Amino acid sequence: MVFDGEAAASLVKEMRLSFNSGKTRSYEWRISQVNAFLKMVVEQEDQIIEALRSDLAKPPLETVVYEIGMFKNSCEVILKELKQWMTPEKAKTSITTFPSSAEIVPEPLVLSLDPVVGAIAAGNAVVLKPSEISPASSALLAKLLAEYMDNSCVRVVEGAVDETTALLQQKWDKILYTGNGKVGRIVMAAAAKHLTPVTARRIISGKWGCNNGQACISPDYVITTKDFAPKLVDALKVELENCFGKNPLESVDLSRIVSSNHFARLTKFLDDDKVSGKIVYGGEKDESKLRIAPTLLLDVPRDSLIMTEEIFGPLLPIITVNKLEESFDFINEGTKPLAAYLFTNDNKFKEEFVKNVSAGGLLINDTVLHLVVHSLPFGGVGESGMGAYHGKFSFDAFTHRKAVLYRGFTGDASLRYPPYTDTKQKTMKALVAGDVTGVVRALFGWS
Repeated sequence: MVFDGEAAASLVKEMRLSFNSGKTRSYEWRISQVNAFLKMVVEQEDQIIEALRSDLAKPPLETVVYEIGMFKNSCEVILKELKQWMTPEKAKTSITTFPSSAEIVPEPLVLSLDPVVGAIAAGNAVVLKPSEISPASSALLAKLLAEYMDNSCVRVVEGAVDETTALLQQKWDKILYTGNGKVGRIVMAAAAKHLTPVTARRIISGKWGCNNGQACISPDYVITTKDFAPKLVDALKVELENCFGKNPLESVDLSRIVSSNHFARLTKFLDDDKVSGKIVYGGEKDESKLRIAPTLLLDVPRDSLIMTEEIFGPLLPIITVNKLEESFDFINEGTKPLAAYLFTNDNKFKEEFVKNVSAGGLLINDTVLHLVVHSLPFGGVGESGMGAYHGKFSFDAFTHRKAVLYRGFTGDASLRYPPYTDTKQKTMKALVAGDVTGVVRALFGWS
């Protein structure tokens, strides 16, 4: 079956009918679907591990911790907190509307495994479009969600550009997208005054421990001072060998490149004449196995391909500056990053970094771990993304805060109706200003 604009429109119509029936709004439906998600990841853990192994050669431990574990935590937070999240929030009213009461009601939006479960918790119908470059994972999601979820309200559409285009042509109430550098560029600024093995290991974990650099929050490059660059390179070399051995292409703990197209794209970065002689570690590759070793490049030109396009792979350029403060301009001259990381013990510099760098999220003295903190929102800013999710933030992201004001039939003051006498005008002005004394003066004609 061809999934074209007509098929997409039919899908949206079907989903809206289900949503408009009101079934997704009940607490019981939302909880049943979150429980179905939990049951799915528990019962199908082996299949999930195998799908990611097939797509990326992702180590099972990484899948269990970063994929399954984090998603289970998200579900458990929702199961615990959802009833409270759904409760209307009382709002204050003013003397202008007296007597009255008001509340803010979380109202679901109809849209498109962390943000999906948040959207479901918010009472939405959901269409999920997985990435076509991870075919095993995409196929598994389509299969499992069809088996475990309420398909009248939760659907998966597989495909590539044509299918995505057809979906985007439809009228959605909310779209959450994670994509490449044309939508959002990932940046890391690692500026360290005291480089230690701990710092190097944390950079390695964020860069090569996340799908070998193929993750939206893995660092694209490092910025450090010219004086400390040699120490950083040496520390990274030692710790990379400790993690992946002397021949990383044979390491079972290093994910492969997701596709031949992406392998060719990364190879093009390394073959660029402008980065000739800039590789200070790694660079080995095996096209037959779609493997590229962790690679460090020092002081590559800023107009080189690797610095002007999203990397999304195991290549890590290291940019040097004379003073750490120069990193602010370097980062802010580009598109706003999804994540920016800083390594330093200088409290003043931490404050300057937080104040001056605009990014989806910031992390001091580590990488990627902010992703697992459900009390923090996760999302981009500007070109790096729209909206945020995680825990309550997932619920909020797919919820419209509907304002509701309640009044009775008493207290119908004549001053709001024409004719507008001087007394009425003075009284209304005082009411709008919240000036109780002025209201009294106006009503009684006191000067």
